Amino acid sequence: MIHPHPEASNSDEFKGFNEARRIMWCHDARARVHERFEQTSFIGDTNVAAVHVDNTTRADRVFLVAFDQAGQQVGVDTLYIDEPNQRLDIATEFDHDFTGMDVLSDSPLDQAISRQNGWVVNLKVLREYEFLADRRATQRAVFLAHLQDMMKNGEVRGFLLGRGESDGTDAA
Repeated sequence: MIHPHPEASNSDEFKGFNEARRIMWCHDARARVHERFEQTSFIGDTNVAAVHVDNTTRADRVFLVAFDQAGQQVGVDTLYIDEPNQRLDIATEFDHDFTGMDVLSDSPLDQAISRQNGWVVNLKVLREYEFLADRRATQRAVFLAHLQDMMKNGEVRGFLLGRGESDGTDAA
């Protein structure tokens, strides 16, 4: 049996690590959604405003139903899940609720949402997503989260901000 380290009993001990892990999970979800949608024709089809992701009906595939701005169905696709890391779980940054996407009442899209068997991707937001910029921002956020733990534990006393050479004015 593996016992936790005695110092690890304090839940705040690894607060930065836990935050970094959460940040990475969110980044992985965004990247996975973007990557999987690149395998469909929906990203390039400007007529598609939203896609309902049915990720609950089957464990081995995800059913996608595309809708236009008026909430009318304009296409379908299926993405197969060969590995667990291919699932399309909710990425809140793309979800219609969190992005404030307008959904017309009583439209087929509204009906799909009301069935509660998945989530809806706002394609406008997904099309604007920049993977490299997100990765860089995630790297910085993970570093800062870990830095919090290292400073608390005395492993780091100071650091320099900036790129390359410094005149010492950026020391923290």
